[in-house]
Amino acid sequence: MKKLTLNAEPEVIAEAHRLAELRGTSVSAMFSRIVRLLSQRDHQRPRMSSGVRKATGLIQIPEGKSDRDVLDEALAEKYEL
Repeated sequence: MKKLTLNAEPEVIAEAHRLAELRGTSVSAMFSRIVRLLSQRDHQRPRMSSGVRKATGLIQIPEGKSDRDVLDEALAEKYEL
């Protein structure tokens, strides 16, 4: 195992120690599990195209409507349906 040095705000470091203690583990072991979990999630999640990434967050979905409703309305407007 290799050593890794991280920099973080003192509050983050204190919280990491508190969380590790609550879980009966070390900060190093907890960090390793978090990285593995994030890595697994990345491999399971489909990759977004660059166009989708650029468009992410451009609109707000109105309350009470689904993303599908917004898409349907946009297509109806575009094709004058």
